[in-house]
Amino acid sequence: MTAKAIDMRWCEGVPMGPGLDGMARALALVESATPAELRACAGGILLAGHGLAWVGCLYLDGSGRWLGSDGDDVRFDCDDFRHPYAHAIRQGKPLRLGLAEARSRLDHPGFQRQVAELSGSLRLVVRPLRALDGGREWLGALAMAGEAEAFSRLEADPEFTAFVALLCRLWAGLARHQGERQREADLRQSLAQLSDGARRQTLAERLADDLLGGSVAMQALRSQVVRAAETSLAVLLQGETGTGKDRVARAIHRLSARSTGPFMAINCAAIPESLLESELFGHARGAFSGADRAREGLISQADGGTLFLDEIGDMPLPLQAKLLRVLENGRYRPLGSNEERRADLRLVAATHQPLRERIRDQRFRADLYYRLGQFPLTLPPLRERSGDIAELAEAFVADFCLREGRDEMGITPAALRLLRERDYPGNVRELKNLIDYACAMTRPGEDVAPAALPGLGVAEPSDSVVATPASRGGRADDVQDLRRALRDYEAELIRQRLLLFDGNRALAAESLGLPKRTLAHKCRQLELDAK
Repeated sequence: MTAKAIDMRWCEGVPMGPGLDGMARALALVESATPAELRACAGGILLAGHGLAWVGCLYLDGSGRWLGSDGDDVRFDCDDFRHPYAHAIRQGKPLRLGLAEARSRLDHPGFQRQVAELSGSLRLVVRPLRALDGGREWLGALAMAGEAEAFSRLEADPEFTAFVALLCRLWAGLARHQGERQREADLRQSLAQLSDGARRQTLAERLADDLLGGSVAMQALRSQVVRAAETSLAVLLQGETGTGKDRVARAIHRLSARSTGPFMAINCAAIPESLLESELFGHARGAFSGADRAREGLISQADGGTLFLDEIGDMPLPLQAKLLRVLENGRYRPLGSNEERRADLRLVAATHQPLRERIRDQRFRADLYYRLGQFPLTLPPLRERSGDIAELAEAFVADFCLREGRDEMGITPAALRLLRERDYPGNVRELKNLIDYACAMTRPGEDVAPAALPGLGVAEPSDSVVATPASRGGRADDVQDLRRALRDYEAELIRQRLLLFDGNRALAAESLGLPKRTLAHKCRQLELDAK
């Protein structure tokens, strides 16, 4: 730094006599709050009244490789001997030479800029500074330029040595304190982040009771739901029909800061266009034929809470423009009213429609799409998380029993295997409907078996021979895996015999000419259940 760079306010009111024994000067150093303030104060004290033309107090950075200068962006590599500070640091003792000689021998651009305005007749002294606690911790370097006589007086003064010692001791203490404070701040931030992470993880785990499934896709979805709930952004749920968008919307509301407010939901595809505007915005008395009284719309009812618009892709274009205004400034006007109202709500929208295609077809507003999609979430179809089918099926069985007042029932491994092999274009909703039907068809005291699954189990038992692939509409040359085909044929035959004899293995085995133990072994192999 140049002489002008020293901040003289750090030595205001400090006596500037010829000696360095003033208690006021020591007090000025001690009262420095940071290493940078200390260096500025020390430079100001040395410059004032001691015949020095320039003082620079350089600090060693945390890596130990660079020397920096307060007040400018000059950095000096400690291994670069084109500047005097590297020589002093490496030798561990003061460096003294004429400034003209230093300029000719030491051509570091930063150093040259520092002393460019100084007279070549001056002398340069660089003192390496080290902590005085017995360690080998380098702090930096003290550089001074002045007349030879000024250095003679300064270095002959015993208080100068004490001054440098006090500077180093205070510097080391402040640096450690600052480092500790920085480490504490880093630790607090780390703990805060860890706390946030742990809190989010706990919330995501709680969601597992509503958003079922241990697959990677569902774990990621639950984490995204927690993140979405932390914000006030509009959420756009996209995914195929039956993937559970309503459940996700309710979960976002329940975890959000608006959880104590109302949750209002409407299916935009289920209400005629002529009534949808009134349902959303409400209407004034006499707004249309039959409107004999004013009515609050869902936007008004959702004030302070969350409004869930399902199948928003089917919303008519005129209503899309009105909804956009609500999202942009919270203002709306009930149908037939001259009074404008305000609503403070959080919007969650859902659709299975490809909105980008509808925008191209001019059936959906692009500006509304971008406003709705501040926090987009895509729900995975069931085919992408087939490992969750067993958990979902068991939960749906338990839910059916609770709803219908039935005794507890389970679901057999064979039924679960068939469920896993099925394709579900209707996703989780289709699986739930399938399970509800199967539970209704299962007799009290029994578990859901393959025969109870519509379209998955066996036909009603008859005296006819079990259908072959060809008799079921297939062709023998369609068989690609003979072992699998034979296994399926055998399983189908045993299923029908067990069904014919009401699950009695002894009678089924006798009808097939098998020992009962052999039939029991095959049932285990084929994951078939019977009495």
